[in-house]
Amino acid sequence: MSFLHPEDKHPVPKVLRGWVLPVALLALWWLAARYHWTTSPLLVPVGKVWDTAVEQVRSGELWTALAASLRRDLIGFAIGVSAGLAFGVAFGLSRLFERMIGPTFHTLKQISLFAWIPLLSVWFGLGDAAKVAFLSLAAFFPVVLNTFEGIRSVPGELIEAARVLKFNRRQWLFKLILPAASPSILAGIHLALIYAWLATLGAEYLLVSGKGIGNTMIDGRELFLMDLVIFGVIVVGFVGFALNWLAARLERRLLAWRGRSVAQF
Repeated sequence: MSFLHPEDKHPVPKVLRGWVLPVALLALWWLAARYHWTTSPLLVPVGKVWDTAVEQVRSGELWTALAASLRRDLIGFAIGVSAGLAFGVAFGLSRLFERMIGPTFHTLKQISLFAWIPLLSVWFGLGDAAKVAFLSLAAFFPVVLNTFEGIRSVPGELIEAARVLKFNRRQWLFKLILPAASPSILAGIHLALIYAWLATLGAEYLLVSGKGIGNTMIDGRELFLMDLVIFGVIVVGFVGFALNWLAARLERRLLAWRGRSVAQF
């Protein structure tokens, strides 16, 4: 039977899905350190990383760093999404707004996100304000683009039905435009959450003032404590996975109505 066939007779148990590669890499890592396949000090034993993890948890340093990173991430995410939704709705509903602001916006979105760091550091310094502004930018652009595309992709038959029913402006927005565009809007918010977390680590690396998981990894690098660096990478990966999982679950729940019924007018 083809491996692409959806009805596999021997499916991998659900609990094991996604764990094959991590477990294989962990086993390879353990074997390489155990049997000294390399003498590089960059390859630290698994046990040493585990000991570092236990110490970080017991001392409270992990929770302090993680709380600081997540606080910046969520504040920047909230600001970026709020501004992105407002901008994207205006962009999608108003042809005049698109003609006046569109060229400038499409120029700005081509600028690499990290190119804003020097300017933000001059405006806001090296503290949390600059980091939050950076994260807001990371969340802003995907929300604007997906909201704009969602609104402009509303099916024509729904628009005709709304005209027949003589919707007022409020009904147009809340009963037609936003529900029809919701899959694209939620996809943009999902991307914004991912981008904001990635930008959190970038901001902590480039704007090094303060606490955070990125700063923990910097400390490990400067002190040549590779176990601390690897521990930081693992924490970053797990947090990113958790945020993505929560966003996907929430997105499916919010869009469940689309599979149960047609649009209600």
